[in-house]
Amino acid sequence: MTEQGGKPQQGFWGLWSISFGFLGVQIGFALQNANASRIFQALGTPIENLALMWMAAPLTGLLVQPIVGHYSDRTWTRLGRRRPYFLVGAILCTVALLFMPNSPAIWAAAVTLWILDASLNVTMEPFRAFVGDMLRRAQRPAGYAFQTAFIGVGAVIASLAPYVLTELGVPNVAPEGQIPDTVRFSFYIGAAALLLAVLWTVFGTREYSPEQQALYAVADGELPPPPHHVPTATPATGPYWLVGGLLAALAAFALSLKSEAYLVSIGLVVFGIAQIVSRRLIAAGRGDNLLSHVVNDLATMPETMRRLALVQFFTWGALFILWIYSVPVVAQNAFGTDDPASAAYNQAGNWVGVLFAIYSGVAAICAFALPLLSKALGPVRTHMIALSAGATGFVGLFVIRDATLLIAAMIGIGIAWASILTMPYVILANTLPQHKLGVYMGIFNFFVVLPQLIVAALMGALIDAVFPTDPGYTMLIAAAVMAVAVLAMRRVKV
Repeated sequence: MTEQGGKPQQGFWGLWSISFGFLGVQIGFALQNANASRIFQALGTPIENLALMWMAAPLTGLLVQPIVGHYSDRTWTRLGRRRPYFLVGAILCTVALLFMPNSPAIWAAAVTLWILDASLNVTMEPFRAFVGDMLRRAQRPAGYAFQTAFIGVGAVIASLAPYVLTELGVPNVAPEGQIPDTVRFSFYIGAAALLLAVLWTVFGTREYSPEQQALYAVADGELPPPPHHVPTATPATGPYWLVGGLLAALAAFALSLKSEAYLVSIGLVVFGIAQIVSRRLIAAGRGDNLLSHVVNDLATMPETMRRLALVQFFTWGALFILWIYSVPVVAQNAFGTDDPASAAYNQAGNWVGVLFAIYSGVAAICAFALPLLSKALGPVRTHMIALSAGATGFVGLFVIRDATLLIAAMIGIGIAWASILTMPYVILANTLPQHKLGVYMGIFNFFVVLPQLIVAALMGALIDAVFPTDPGYTMLIAAAVMAVAVLAMRRVKV
């Protein structure tokens, strides 16, 4: 049924089908997040180089998400607007998940991580816009809550898999240079689950055509999509970004930072070149191209999105520290080892999977409380409270030495995780023009990726220089970064 001629009001199973595919996507992400460092270390990667191995993932997201968003906004096929991207990405993810735990060398694992993350991004980015496409404004908090709940459940399944398989008798220790069977079989199970979950959404939903979307926009009091727009201007700050990139490279050289720090400098230079090229294309009357559209949309994004982007920047910096360093931190603090080949270290790796499952389970439960809390306090205050709980959880990871008590820290992080996956996207979906949800959701990912690149580039050098024997301090840094995100959230107006 519809209300006042707007988009149909979705029932429980409609909301379920719209977001069920994200269960599979998150299984893939959770397997990657909880086990990639373990795989790299099993293959011989030293801890100070772990961040470098992870740099492929954020770089991939930085490139893939705005491209997929731009084209999915303009796609219409027999399969719909967003669903073709779900399907292609899911097939590629499945192949990468099957290969990664069988990587014969570090370089093969790094390349597979890049392919896996690219495929996950191809699938994930349109899912964010899909909720906005399919639901009217009043149902979007519930829609993103369903998505968050499936993310939590998927992460629980993936994170617990090695632990459960160990309890079932599958070997959890492998010869030096090989991946334990618990990890390999977890990836195989995850590959099948990912593909089946995404297929559910692909074939269990029906998207609205562009013509229907235009009619629903008017009925729901939203502005209809304007005629096709060709950018006529782009920022003139390209040369400044070039200079900034060169200065960053000089600073990295002067401080004797490792080679990964130069990737940040390269990113600044590339962004400056993109602006310069875009201006020249527009001046030549050839502004209707992917580069000019993305650069223009980045420059003209709404003020609410700009302020929320700063919150995302600090939030995801803290999360990336967690994902990279949780295994070595828990291994040293709670299991008393820093030897990746030891039984105790592999026990710590399994326990981190359990801890990740706990914070994901907490997020799944909290997801359905967030719309109620948001209605009472507003989305800004709700997000601030949740991020504060996350900062407290990171402090707990720094000070707690008992493996079981680490669960308390993960509860705080789980509360934050629920809000991180829900509140920013509710705010965005209600702020952004509907016909550009895809590309703006992709651009928003810049501010998820940039802090990851900075963490990957600098954290290894910081560990070497300041606390080479105690990676636990990385969690204290994460707590401080999350606290800054809380303060930045005060500036967001909705």
